[in-house]
Amino acid sequence: MKPVQSTLKRWMEENKNFRENYEKIKDEVLNDPEIKGFLEGHPTIPQHEIDKKLIKLYEYKSQSKQCENCSSIHSCKNMLQGYSPVLHAYNDEIHLSYEKCHHKIIAEKQQEQQNLFQSLYVPKEILHATIDDIDRSDTQRTDAILELYEFLEQIDRGLPQKGIYFYGPFGVGKTYFLGALANKLKEYNISSMLIYMPEFVREIKSSFKDDSINEKIDYFKKADVLMIDDIGAESQSAWFRDEVLGSILQYRMMERLPVFFTSNYSMEQLESHLAKTSRGDIDTVKAGRIIERVKQVSREVPIFANNRRE
Repeated sequence: MKPVQSTLKRWMEENKNFRENYEKIKDEVLNDPEIKGFLEGHPTIPQHEIDKKLIKLYEYKSQSKQCENCSSIHSCKNMLQGYSPVLHAYNDEIHLSYEKCHHKIIAEKQQEQQNLFQSLYVPKEILHATIDDIDRSDTQRTDAILELYEFLEQIDRGLPQKGIYFYGPFGVGKTYFLGALANKLKEYNISSMLIYMPEFVREIKSSFKDDSINEKIDYFKKADVLMIDDIGAESQSAWFRDEVLGSILQYRMMERLPVFFTSNYSMEQLESHLAKTSRGDIDTVKAGRIIERVKQVSREVPIFANNRRE
């Protein structure tokens, strides 16, 4: 009997502590300003419902509301990271739900915007380029910078039909302009695809292996803003020029979607380059057709400034 009695006594002592702790927690919960205000706003909720949902009220009290105790999404202290508790009353019953907090919404927005800017084989520093970081001290680049700003100003009235064809020597910042513009476009929720032309040619050739060529071409056709970096630097076949590049530009011309280009060639020089294929064939008519499409989706802007890579 002694072991049973000692066990019972111990249970009663523990049970007493439990009741004391329970009453203490209950007092803290019901005197919490937010919970108190909630219950005062719903006076018809019966006491037995409050007692029944005390654990839910305690859960609400212990959580951070709309990031008040969290500095970022990664430091979220809540049971559901990125979600803030909300109390509801329905049919005199207490309900607890969770909604996205401020940090969660911002983090998702940033990720969504990041997904809007996709690139193929572009240097990392270009991916982080910004309009604000463009050096304006070189007056030889003033016209090009103004063209960028003019394009952005038109976005409020709708996506412009024409992009810009930047051409000039190496190192004047042509590719940086494209990266900066692409990152700025994210703020308008406008998607962009930035592709390095020589690697793009190789990418298309490799697509024959997995039959993904049509899917990839279709994606380039339909991006809100297409950016082709270093056009003219590649060695291409007549097939690529006419069936791939020509097809993409034709679609974008018909749909009035802008294209941005960078090149070491002017449009006139690019036409001569495109007329020559990797096999040595020359076709000025088809090259001229490509240039006409380029002119329909972009306007030519020269940049002859100091080499910023030196």
